[in-house]
Amino acid sequence: MTLILLMILGAAGFAWWNAARAAAERAEALGRNACRAADVQWLDQSVHAIGTRVCRLPNGRLGLERTFRFDYSHDGVDRQSGRMVLRGGELVSFTGPAMATVTPLRPRDEES
Repeated sequence: MTLILLMILGAAGFAWWNAARAAAERAEALGRNACRAADVQWLDQSVHAIGTRVCRLPNGRLGLERTFRFDYSHDGVDRQSGRMVLRGGELVSFTGPAMATVTPLRPRDEES
């Protein structure tokens, strides 16, 4: 009986760890893409889990909401922190670099 309980506990622990890694990989991809789109430097090549809580998912079931932190830099000298919240596998909140805006340069003959 003890062996069966240990196996169940081990399987539950593995499922928890696997879901946490999948969420961290999703958050890492989202953070990296946001930094690339905003034309800023992604620092440390990782995200850090800073919180987990139970929440209600859109389908009505209970699920987990995970909060991640990441760092980015505009010029390689400063260090800014970004934050994202994943509910299940869906991004529900993002604070970080804004999208880059590209302003076209005018040709020299139009300057006057």
